[in-house]
Amino acid sequence: MTYQSAFNYASSDSAQFWLEQAQKIKWFKSPQKSVTQNSDGLYQWFEDGELNTSYLALDHQIEMGRGSQTALIYDSPVTNSKQMFTYEELLLQVSLFAGSLKEMGVNRGDRVLIYMPMIPQAVISMLACARIGAVHSVVFGGFAANELAVRIDDAQPKVVVTASCGIEIDKVLPYKPIVDNALELADHNIEHCVIYQRKESNSKLLAPRDLDWDELIVKASPVAAVTLRSNEPLYILYTSGTTGKPKGVVRDNGGHAVAMRYSMEAVYGVEAGDVFWAASDVGWVVGHSYIVYAPLLSGCTTVLYEGKPVRTPDSGAFWRVCEEHRVNVLFSAPTAFRAIRKEDPTAQLFKQYDLSCLKRLYLAGERLDPSTYNWLRDSTGLPVIDHWWQTETGWAIAGIPYGIEKMNAKEGSAGVVIPGYQVEVLDAKGEQTERGESGNVAIKLPMPPGCLSNIWGSTDRLKSGYLSVYDGYYVTGDGGYIDRDGYLYIMGRTDDVINVAGHRLSTGEMEEVIAGHSAIAECAVVGVKCSLKGQVPLALVVAKNGEGLLENVGNEIKLMIRSQIGAIASLRDVLLVERLPKTRSGKILRKVMRQMVDGDELQVPSTIDDKSILDELALLFKHRLA
Repeated sequence: MTYQSAFNYASSDSAQFWLEQAQKIKWFKSPQKSVTQNSDGLYQWFEDGELNTSYLALDHQIEMGRGSQTALIYDSPVTNSKQMFTYEELLLQVSLFAGSLKEMGVNRGDRVLIYMPMIPQAVISMLACARIGAVHSVVFGGFAANELAVRIDDAQPKVVVTASCGIEIDKVLPYKPIVDNALELADHNIEHCVIYQRKESNSKLLAPRDLDWDELIVKASPVAAVTLRSNEPLYILYTSGTTGKPKGVVRDNGGHAVAMRYSMEAVYGVEAGDVFWAASDVGWVVGHSYIVYAPLLSGCTTVLYEGKPVRTPDSGAFWRVCEEHRVNVLFSAPTAFRAIRKEDPTAQLFKQYDLSCLKRLYLAGERLDPSTYNWLRDSTGLPVIDHWWQTETGWAIAGIPYGIEKMNAKEGSAGVVIPGYQVEVLDAKGEQTERGESGNVAIKLPMPPGCLSNIWGSTDRLKSGYLSVYDGYYVTGDGGYIDRDGYLYIMGRTDDVINVAGHRLSTGEMEEVIAGHSAIAECAVVGVKCSLKGQVPLALVVAKNGEGLLENVGNEIKLMIRSQIGAIASLRDVLLVERLPKTRSGKILRKVMRQMVDGDELQVPSTIDDKSILDELALLFKHRLA
């Protein structure tokens, strides 16, 4: 089947298309219904089907003869340790911890909040919750106590699972004091807190609330997977909200399992037995989808990496992991590869490893600028595939569907729309734009399986935030366009489009131009207030490793912008910075920088990686932009 025939089939008869995909997973009761609407008018998938996600990820794989195959590889350069679990070994650990949760009174539908570093116990906790029908809510390890308390009050978990510490390169970060503080701040009272004691830090337990992980496992009895309805929730994952209050994205069991299995085959082109590494964190959606669920549901070996792309110990860290564990597909964020490029611009470390096992590189989480794309492709000689999705969708909206057809990628494009989605670019009136014309990227309803089924505790928030702008569409909040060949270009959040003298300009387009300069490693463009033009663009740039920024480089960048975009895009200034403010997942905080320059009240997200950079930028802006 070609890409176009698959896309046409999924668009013209989505109900039948997805029922066929649903047959590729093992149901306890196979669904006869495809997509329906509930009493709130929300779409749901396979409502009459029954299954269990933990069973699919573990028991069923053993039934298929994969019991002795490695399921999970834990690689931790920060602790100098490695551990491997076969499917049989992982099933035993999951079944025992599931039994412990049952002993604590956790039942079907109860919530369990998981606040863990990148250790096997995080994966075991997630799968154990799925096994007994509990709803897990993983919070990125290292969140401040107040942010953790907000999520505890929203999800109202019965149990919190945590570890004594996390490790950031060479720094031990105690988790238990953060959890204790969060539980004091929260209005909701939990019944138990389970702590996995790491040798790098031992936490004092507060009886009778706190329980030791290892002691629970010793006393536990394994439990079987329970039967769940397809539309029962699997997990809640919080993502940033425009109001400052995080939104709890809810994922169901049935649609999620079908989408994960389909995406591994269609988008990533992997098969059972392949080694798949998503270099992310279990606290983010990539970690949920492609460290834990999708690889195991597909019979693959998945890598859990506790380290960084650089400094653990060097910028060859990713390549070492790929060689040692014979990784077939690597998936990470452009930020990671920009960090590698900054430290190793000629890719000398890449050449030191035997990477004949590595077939493809996938990037997502932010725009893949052409400069990074070309460097990565030329340095590795591998297919470099950008793809675009969101926490809310859980899997790729656009990309190169390698398992369907090996199509060519285009620089700066997120690829073509994946079969199952119907993406349209709409103007302010909700009318479809012409090919090549920018607008608001929206997805026609119903969304495919695996996308959010609701916002936890707030259907109204789902409708007002995503479904009310254009009737019959989910609004992604991203701007972009589709070219004549059907390739989608995502140019950034809609509030990253600036208005210069009545002309709407994409900061993403300007960043593409700037990133093409040989002296620049990374950049960000923000629109700042101008009494004459409304807004003007300002560029902040990070020079490549060991390079200063000569005065003429700023002028060269300004000329590049004028010549490639137009005089209307004339930059106010080009400022050299040592680093850009980012979230922990690597997204550049353009809105915060814009607020700083304009003198507006700062709305700094809790996910910021390092607040000290804001002081550095404030001083720079004061001296250069006064």
